[in-house]
Amino acid sequence: MLRVLASRRVAAAAAVAVGVQGSRDKLPIYPTPDPEVVLVETPSELEKQIGVARRAVTATYLDAHARVQSVISRWIGVEQAVESRVKSLIAPDEPLTPGVLYVGVATLTGSVLARNRLLWRLTLPPTLLVLSLNHFLPNTTHNVSAYLAELEEKHFPALAEKHEIAKQHSAMTWERVKDVTKSSRETFSDGVATLVGKVEETTGLKLRQTLGWRDSVVKAAETTARETLEKAEETIVTAKAAVDAKVEEAKEAVEQKVEAVEPPKRLV
Repeated sequence: MLRVLASRRVAAAAAVAVGVQGSRDKLPIYPTPDPEVVLVETPSELEKQIGVARRAVTATYLDAHARVQSVISRWIGVEQAVESRVKSLIAPDEPLTPGVLYVGVATLTGSVLARNRLLWRLTLPPTLLVLSLNHFLPNTTHNVSAYLAELEEKHFPALAEKHEIAKQHSAMTWERVKDVTKSSRETFSDGVATLVGKVEETTGLKLRQTLGWRDSVVKAAETTARETLEKAEETIVTAKAAVDAKVEEAKEAVEQKVEAVEPPKRLV
C-alpha cells in the first residue's frame, strides 16, 4: 500500500515537471519587450583612493578657509572696538593737531634740558609730558585717565584701591600746601601793610595811595562779600528745598495715618 502511494506521488511530480518544461519551451503569442539592461559602474581601487584624497583635501581647505575668515572677523571686530574707544576718549572740542605737537615739543624740551644728568633725564620728560597733556588737552587727558582707572579697577582691584588712597593723600597734602601758602601770603601782606602804615605815620608819605592798595582792598572786599552772598543764597535754596521735602513727607504720613484711622463708611 505504501509503495503504491509513493509511486503515485512520483508520477504526479513528474507530470508537473513536464508541464512546466512544456510551458517554458512554448513561444508566447504576443511580442515580449526587450529586457532592460542596467549598467553598474564599479570604480577601480585607484579611483577610490583618488576620491578619498580629494575629499580630504577639500575638507582641509574648507576648514582652513573658515579659520582664516574667523581670524579676519575677529581682527575687524578688534579694529572697530579700538576705533570706537579712541573716538570716545578724544574730546570733540579739543583739536589734536596743535595739542599733540605742543605736548611733543614740551617732552623733547625736557629731554634736551636734562641730557647731562641721569636723574633729571628720567624724571623731567615724563613730568613735562603729564603737565603739558593736562594743559593743552585737559578733557582728553581726563578721559584717558578715567579709562585707565576703570581698567585698573577691573583687573587689579587691590592696586586700584591703593592708588585711590594715594590720590586722596596727595589731594589732602595739596590742599594743606595751598592753605599754608594762602595763610603765609596773607600774613606777609598784613606784615607789609603794617610796615607801610608805620612808614606813613613816621614820614607822612601816602604810600598806600601811591601803590594803589586802597582800590585793591576795596575790590577784594567786594569780591569776598559777593562770594559770601552767593554761598548764602545757595544755602538758603538748599535749605528751602529740604524743608519743602520734609513738609511733603509729613503731609503724606499724616494722610496715610488718617486713612488708616478713619472707620469704613456703612451704607444705610
